[in-house]
Amino acid sequence: MAHLWGSGFFLFFIFATTNPCFGCLEHERQALTQFKNSLTSDSSNRLSSWTGNNCCQWLGVGCNNATRRVTRLDLRTDAEQLQGNELSTSLSELTHLSYLDLSGNYFGGGPIPEFIGLMTRLEILNLSSVGFSGVVTHQIGKLSSLRVLDLGDHHGGSLELIVDDFIWVSGLLSLEYLDLSRVNVSGARDFDKVLLYMIPSLLELHLSNCELSNSHFDRTHLDSNLTRSTIQTLDLSWNLFEGEFPRFLQNLTSLRVLDLSVNKLNSSIPVMNNVVELNLASNRFSGIQETEAWRLCELKQLDLSFNYMEGPLTMVSACSRYGLERLILNDNKLRGEIPASLERLTSLRGLYLDYNLLTGTIPESLGNLTSLTELVLSGNQLTGPIPTSLGNLVMLRRLDLSENVLNGSIPFSIGRLPNLEILYLSFNSLSSIPFSIGNLSELKFLDLSSNLLQGPLPDSTGQLSKLRFLDISNNSLSGVVTEAHFSNTSALIHLAATSNHFLNLKISPNWKPPFQIRNVLLGSCKIESEFPPWIQTQKNLAILSLSNTSLYGPLPDWLYGLPVIAILDLSHNSLNGPLTNLPSNQTTNTTKQSMTFTERLADYERVSRLLLLKNNLFNGSIPDSLCNTADLVILDLSRNMLSGNLPDCFGNFSDLMVLILSSNRLSGTIPSSLGKLGSSIQWLHLNNNSFHGELPETLSNCTSLDVLDLGENRFSGTIPKWIGEKIKYLVVLRLHNNNFTGQIPEQLCQNTDLQIMDFGENNLTGEIPRCFENLRGMTGGDSNLYFFGGFEQSVIQVMRGVPLEYTTIMSYVVNLDLSSNNLVGEIPKELTSLSGLLGLNLSNNHLTGRIPDEIGDLGSLMSLDLSANDLSGMIPQSMSSLTFISHLNLSYNNLSGRIPTGNQLQTLVDPWIYAGNNGLCGSPLPKSCSRNETSDTEPENMDKDDDDDDDVERIWIYAIASGFSTGFIGFLGILVLIKRWRLAFFKFWRFM
Repeated sequence: MAHLWGSGFFLFFIFATTNPCFGCLEHERQALTQFKNSLTSDSSNRLSSWTGNNCCQWLGVGCNNATRRVTRLDLRTDAEQLQGNELSTSLSELTHLSYLDLSGNYFGGGPIPEFIGLMTRLEILNLSSVGFSGVVTHQIGKLSSLRVLDLGDHHGGSLELIVDDFIWVSGLLSLEYLDLSRVNVSGARDFDKVLLYMIPSLLELHLSNCELSNSHFDRTHLDSNLTRSTIQTLDLSWNLFEGEFPRFLQNLTSLRVLDLSVNKLNSSIPVMNNVVELNLASNRFSGIQETEAWRLCELKQLDLSFNYMEGPLTMVSACSRYGLERLILNDNKLRGEIPASLERLTSLRGLYLDYNLLTGTIPESLGNLTSLTELVLSGNQLTGPIPTSLGNLVMLRRLDLSENVLNGSIPFSIGRLPNLEILYLSFNSLSSIPFSIGNLSELKFLDLSSNLLQGPLPDSTGQLSKLRFLDISNNSLSGVVTEAHFSNTSALIHLAATSNHFLNLKISPNWKPPFQIRNVLLGSCKIESEFPPWIQTQKNLAILSLSNTSLYGPLPDWLYGLPVIAILDLSHNSLNGPLTNLPSNQTTNTTKQSMTFTERLADYERVSRLLLLKNNLFNGSIPDSLCNTADLVILDLSRNMLSGNLPDCFGNFSDLMVLILSSNRLSGTIPSSLGKLGSSIQWLHLNNNSFHGELPETLSNCTSLDVLDLGENRFSGTIPKWIGEKIKYLVVLRLHNNNFTGQIPEQLCQNTDLQIMDFGENNLTGEIPRCFENLRGMTGGDSNLYFFGGFEQSVIQVMRGVPLEYTTIMSYVVNLDLSSNNLVGEIPKELTSLSGLLGLNLSNNHLTGRIPDEIGDLGSLMSLDLSANDLSGMIPQSMSSLTFISHLNLSYNNLSGRIPTGNQLQTLVDPWIYAGNNGLCGSPLPKSCSRNETSDTEPENMDKDDDDDDDVERIWIYAIASGFSTGFIGFLGILVLIKRWRLAFFKFWRFM
């Protein structure tokens, strides 16, 4: 019987300790329920499982099956999923709790509750990034069983928690791990002695971002009464240490891992014989030799990245016992060649020399570092071919040689790297891709963009079954790409082949890809077909860019059934028909999630939703269904054949920042609903259509407009005053070729950022406002024009007498065009204060009086047109100061006297510049000047007879040479001294 009872008891014990069906104790279940009910938010519904009687089965709750006591509560998160006004006191009922982790949630921002000190069985307590503030309760010191205590803030908040003293810490006799990152401990007396020497069990201490400095440890190293520290890992990063290396660290003889990154240290490193990991990133070390890091012969990892180290990379293997495994020296100013002596570091697994100033070739000897798993040499000035010896690095997982000047073929030996996962070779001058690339069976990321690659893309890429990211854009690849190139690429989610103008994609219309791709960027390749049918199989598309691929025909019906594609670029093709088949507004979570894939997405990552259909043959009206895509950021339908009115629903685009509808056949008035775009809209282009009527006042709600281009329409009425009163940030205001009447409102002078004002070809009257001198955007300096990535931006301006479209240099254009109106009065001398003007066109008006004497103050002017007015008097001699002038038209006025000479004017030899001014004389006109016909700065008495044709001709030749040389030397001087002008000028002239 006793035997049977014993067996039964044993079976009962086994059952009780392995089966949770008995559930937790009722009062502990109620305590957890009270905690749940105290929360004000559970955004991810994490506690939805907290129902029923058995709390041991609730998410995040762990129990001892023998005692049914709750011993573990793990509710950690990274996103404040649980929120409450305070931490519920009901948790104090969980007296057997040994593990409590509430990190990343939020409980009202108050102090750490006192009841925490009652949980005396706690061994692990993590309250990091919970938002507690105030003085840390001393009650935590009663938790004598505590092994892990984390009170740090790892989300980058301010130092809200404060430790006033550390007496309570000395009671944590079992503590092994302490994290007080972003806790204000700097005011606690003798905290360094307590933390470093009075907790005998402490192995790991984190004091990152605590505003600590050298003064907090001044006497620590001098106190001989201190017991030996047991700390093995010490994190003092993101503090205020500067100058000399903290000497107290030499006393920490057990130290193995030391992090002093993001401080201001710049002296030599003392010998610390047992340190194996040393992080000194983001300090102020200026020379790698001065650090004397090579004396630390036990080091396994050394990080000196983001410092100011210059000079050559030498003596890296000076220590005979060196077993270095990771050498991190990126983002410094190291010069010279990569030393061949690196091959002595035979244990090296990671070598990071990226973003330095290293030159020369990559040494073949690097191929002897057969333990390497990561080799990163990007962002240097390395030349020559990629060494074939790198094929010996069979352990390599990451190879990054991008942003150098490497040339030649990618070596065939690269295919001998069976573990390679990441291969970045972009921005070099490499010439061809080897077939062996298909042998990289583990490859996930392949970036060969922006090289000089020629020839075909090997179809062996189709064997890269783990490939997720493929970028071959901006090369000169040729040949045909077929479905064979993607036969087994089932993991592919990003494909970029833009700007390979000779690459022809010939994909079978029946092809069903093995992948579900997110990003397809094939712009400026050759597709030369109707819309690719295989696209309809892709349900996760986030980016589809097929611009300039010779697509033709209408949009297929099946396109409407796809979820909305976040970035759709079909511009510069021959697509036709209506816009009714654009993807529908059935956005899925998958589509939104795909936008988190940001590995090297060119310019597209700067915006969230684009629809770019520019320069096609689309016709018909703009469908209302387009407004279903309410979260559009950029919409460009320009250069099509769209007709009809602008839909009222466009005002529903609450996030729209750029709207470009120029060069279509749209008509009607601007709907007042467009004003509902409000402060989100920044670029509005409606130019070159047939809109008419007055501008609706509701547009004054668009207060953040940078660019307003309404040119080439039939708008009428006066220029609204609210443009100056409400839209304060305008940089480009273009009303060219409309029917505006009345005077130019002086309120426009409040648009002080304007750098392009184009009112040419209207019916404006009155005088030119003198307050234009307030237009600071026309006086030079940096442009306030905000550019968006991922699409073409342009403006048309009449410069040098012809209309020109400015794109990449648009922000450098500064132009004032009031031509072909009915303006009267004199040219205000205040205009001459707009020293940044590149173009000034006042032609075809009724302006009278003299050309301002200060016209020469417009030192940046390249194009000046004052023709077809009633200007009189002499041409000011100061005009010869216009060093950059290349287009000048003063014809058909009533100007008189001698044409000024000197400097750049002497290069303008076309007589038509001065035609129709019967009173003018002197070269380049055939009419010679008499003694009495002088310019307003010449002396009355001349030494030689101006009627002597030979002398005139000789003087003219000398003057041209002198003018050219003076202007050219001045031009070179400015380009040498001012980098921004240098870049701007060459970009500007490239497109003139």
